[in-house]
Amino acid sequence: MSYTTRTTRTVRTFYSDGRGPPKVETKTYTYGDDSGGSSVNGGFNIGGGGRRFQIRVGGGGQDGSDQPNYSAPAFSQRPQVIGRASRKEKKDPFSGVINQSYDEIKRRCQEEGCLFEDPEFEAEDSSIFFSRAPPRPFEWKRPHEICDNPVFIADGASRFDVQQGELGDCWLLAAIASLTVNQRLFAKVVPPDQSFEDGYCGLFRFHFWRQGEWVEVVVDDRLPTYYGQLTFMHSVDKNEFWSALLEKAYAKLEGSYESLKGGSTCEAMVDFTGGVSEFFDLRKAPPNLFSIMLKASQRGSLMGCSIDADPNQLEARLSNGLVMGHAYSITSVLLMDIETPSMSGKIPMVRVRNPWGNEAEWKGRWSDQSREWSLIPDSQKESMGLTFDDDGEFWMSFDDFSKNFEKLEICNLGPDSLEEDELDGKKRWEGHTENGEWIPRVNAGGCRNYLDTFWTNPQYRVTLTDPDDDDDDDLCTMLVGVLQKDRRKKRKEGLDMLTIGYVIYKIPDDTKEGPLPLNFFKYNASCAKSNSFINMREVCTRHKLPPGQYCIIPSTFEPHQEGNFLLRLYTEQCAHSHELDEETGIIEEQVSEPCMKVIGVYNVVNRGVYSPFNDYTQNADYTRRILVPTVASAPPSVGRQEVKKVPGYREIPPPTDEEQEQEQALKASFRRVAGDDMEIDAYELRDILNAVFTKEFVFDGFSLDTTRSMVAMHDGDLSGKLGFDEFKVLWADLRRWKGVFKEYDRDRSGNLSSYELRSALHASGFRLSNRTFSALVMRYSSKNGNIEFGDFILCAIRMKTMLASFRNIDVDNSGHAAFDVDTFIQTVMYS
Repeated sequence: MSYTTRTTRTVRTFYSDGRGPPKVETKTYTYGDDSGGSSVNGGFNIGGGGRRFQIRVGGGGQDGSDQPNYSAPAFSQRPQVIGRASRKEKKDPFSGVINQSYDEIKRRCQEEGCLFEDPEFEAEDSSIFFSRAPPRPFEWKRPHEICDNPVFIADGASRFDVQQGELGDCWLLAAIASLTVNQRLFAKVVPPDQSFEDGYCGLFRFHFWRQGEWVEVVVDDRLPTYYGQLTFMHSVDKNEFWSALLEKAYAKLEGSYESLKGGSTCEAMVDFTGGVSEFFDLRKAPPNLFSIMLKASQRGSLMGCSIDADPNQLEARLSNGLVMGHAYSITSVLLMDIETPSMSGKIPMVRVRNPWGNEAEWKGRWSDQSREWSLIPDSQKESMGLTFDDDGEFWMSFDDFSKNFEKLEICNLGPDSLEEDELDGKKRWEGHTENGEWIPRVNAGGCRNYLDTFWTNPQYRVTLTDPDDDDDDDLCTMLVGVLQKDRRKKRKEGLDMLTIGYVIYKIPDDTKEGPLPLNFFKYNASCAKSNSFINMREVCTRHKLPPGQYCIIPSTFEPHQEGNFLLRLYTEQCAHSHELDEETGIIEEQVSEPCMKVIGVYNVVNRGVYSPFNDYTQNADYTRRILVPTVASAPPSVGRQEVKKVPGYREIPPPTDEEQEQEQALKASFRRVAGDDMEIDAYELRDILNAVFTKEFVFDGFSLDTTRSMVAMHDGDLSGKLGFDEFKVLWADLRRWKGVFKEYDRDRSGNLSSYELRSALHASGFRLSNRTFSALVMRYSSKNGNIEFGDFILCAIRMKTMLASFRNIDVDNSGHAAFDVDTFIQTVMYS
């Protein structure tokens, strides 16, 4: 596909240095191509100073063509209908960012002899602030306009390179400082093969872990300045720019610089490593906290700490030199040898860094120049890298650390974070991930406080097989993390972090596969849970559990809240996890001998159905009894093997006196309307049924669309008519379904809530996968999530019809069926 026209956009940017009238720079962006040959997924022209250049930003096809790449989307609760455009993909706030191709942009820039200007993160005020106008006029400049000899990384990257600017993102700086301690991880995030010399075209790239996968983010090197100085993050060396460009790339990923204001150090640590974060309240620290920190340090984990903010003062300084409401990074944890004439042993020590990188340091024991250091040999001080500069870094004893700081964050590196040559006796975590979604009206059930909807949340089964190697209690360590997706990016839409958490239940050994029902949660207590429900991007807690099977239920605190999440599980030993789900189909039981199969239209040729209108018919050529909505209790004289009841399934009760009268009235009405051929169409069926059901239910009556579906359910020869035998089967279905509807309409409102629909359909004889159920709710519920009687009947009819058609094609019960186009259209359209 190609453009047939060009679309031109002109951007005017006002700059001022405060010493005269503002300067105006005009740039023109042209999408498309004069020749109509530009790729639909990536052609654009950029220009300035009277020139236009065409630069392709989309990723090409695998064969090198200009066709876009297509890949299967990650699994989500919300179904995606094959062959239809995905609204989620259209609205993915990251789609333009992650589809830019670094190699392609660089090639085109070099061919055209131009510097890259990023159309996905333009040099304008909206890239800095989304909620207000800038407090002062910023001027975007490239590094060679700021200094004479810019370099990307000068003499290697270190934690001392990072200096905070005017943006309140000390949490990000603390994470970056921790990142520089692990050079291999740093090189993964900040590729070192970039410079302002060979091949320079104003283009730089960085890698971030985004919600389950690593993505490449490209930026141009235009940076916000004021009076010629960088406004935000920068390095100590005035000509070094890796930190400023890294901050810009992260701001682009999150939507703007302002989106970086306020956050958790672990949030950035996770994005730099793909690890799982833990959060500790040091006022309630576990007794083995230093051991946890020491192990984390040895595994290369990133760590940060902080003191709760003073509500009356921003970043208040304490008399001990520490700053409240400020994020620090932990750069080392070790046991330090000490030997004096009066004592000898090991002291637990923690090295901390203030991202301000100045004299704002700890002033207590083991601080810079404190007398305690005189007890330590010079050789050991040298091996620790001890310096007494005003660089923001200082040592503390673990005792002082735990008494003076209040919060600790640890980012545990994932299984792919350590290379084989780096293990050196260390063990990797075993990692498992599950993508999920909370969908209002479907599975956004809220926390355990909302029991009636809590069970509808996504459920995941985890099997822990072996205890930890060094655990004397035969327990298994499991880190559980629930990460909500895209929330920081959506701040400009007025959305903030959801309050999230999770609960863990022990699954009894004899429990069948499938979601745990409401009654399970009524009578079983949880065995573990997240420390709290909190409005952070990720909630993570460490658990020690005996081997066995467990159900993890991530949820928001309040029900009916929409969001996407990533569930991550880290264990020391091998474990297994999957979502608890059902396979869409008919509730059925296997029996060992030939017996009667009581069935409706699930057999294309009805071989006899027992109904209130006639006697039973016995078939002995089936070895499976299928409990479907048309089954009625046969008279005791029928010789057949007893089949156990299926939990949740409702047999049709004997007809009440009122229903017997209804049956007789329907029988008379049918014969009166049908005429000599004893057949009726959808119009006549509507009049017959509405004469009865509008007296029993408060609704507008069955629509013509509903009665057409009733006819189609039994109309195998496309006659558009319903005979008396089929009408009798339909009546048996309607009796069952109206009974189920009344049972679950507990408030007698004439509606079912969408959360009750699954149980009602299960009681009607249907098993539903999560994806199928999501589609049904979207199709048959009202805007407020209710399902009225007529829509419930229509839903049950179409489920029965579609399953019958599918099972007729899937003769081997394999779960797959091949349709030719005509059969497929008939099946879908005539239902």
